[in-house]
Amino acid sequence: MDDSVLFTSSSSRIEAHYSDRWGDVVISQVKLLQEAVDILLDTGVRGEPKRDGYNKVYKSFSDIIGGKEGRFRETLLGKRVDYSGRSVIVVGPSLSLHQCGLPREIAIELFQTFLIRDLIRKHFASNTATAKRQIKEREKEPIVWEILQEVMQGHPVLLNRAPTLHRLGILAFQPILVGGRAICLHPLVCKGFNADFDGDQMAVHLPLSLEAQAEARLLMFSHINLLSPAIGDPICVPTQDMLIGLYVLTIGNRRGICANSSYDALGAYRQKKIGLDSPLWLRWKLDQRVVGSSEVPIEVQYESLGASHEIYGHYLIIRSTKDEIRYIYIRTTLGHISFYREIEEAVQGFSRARRI
Repeated sequence: MDDSVLFTSSSSRIEAHYSDRWGDVVISQVKLLQEAVDILLDTGVRGEPKRDGYNKVYKSFSDIIGGKEGRFRETLLGKRVDYSGRSVIVVGPSLSLHQCGLPREIAIELFQTFLIRDLIRKHFASNTATAKRQIKEREKEPIVWEILQEVMQGHPVLLNRAPTLHRLGILAFQPILVGGRAICLHPLVCKGFNADFDGDQMAVHLPLSLEAQAEARLLMFSHINLLSPAIGDPICVPTQDMLIGLYVLTIGNRRGICANSSYDALGAYRQKKIGLDSPLWLRWKLDQRVVGSSEVPIEVQYESLGASHEIYGHYLIIRSTKDEIRYIYIRTTLGHISFYREIEEAVQGFSRARRI
């Protein structure tokens, strides 16, 4: 119930009690008290707000605790907390979807408590003071970085970008030590944060309890939040320069046919003999889907000794004189090979992340 209603009902009872004995004096004082209490709770509850001698509006309790500069948002929710950090984000193209690059300075401060514990537990330091001295002189103590990497390997962190408008605004990541002073982020997770790499800042938080860490792993990891919670569409989709890169990788060029294995093709590319879009015939394993296909070849070429080449739309079958399949070649480009290798590595990384 509203406080003003409570005070009004109390005022009515007091007015009825004292109206016969003290008359209008007490009633007037009670009304003044009620008005003062109302103004104390909310300045504008009785029309025009009260002002001081400098024509400034008095601040009521509701003004103090409400709004962006109020007690809750300014002092309690907006304050800096322990086990947290903040830095600019930059792109990390070599990261997996569930990883983030954490600068060494931030990591050493975030995980300092766990680092001291492990240094003492593994007998690299005798007490807390010795462990802190080793951390302070970490450039001369390589064991500090080794222990830090072990601690980080089993401890996720939370990344948040304000304003957090939906649950994808704060996600969990597996931290990786990186150089520099910026947080590295996979470009595909930026859409959920509504972030880009033009100077945006993000906060990093460290879940401490086992319950918080379990919640981060089971519910908040970035590689398990791939769909929009609002409409269910994929939210981790390639855009802009990623699409251009994929197009350049997979575009075709009709010049320079090269028949080699994938390793030889990569070697030829490093020697600048072929380009990413140069087509080549890649020797392939005997695939039963190709062998048992009922597709009719576009052209069949016969050699003088009886061997034949069956040319199809995207692959070539070489048969021996006994009509046995000797080799299968598929028509592809070096860009396609590189693209499929990246996909295979990403799938393997995703499988490893699910087992963490």
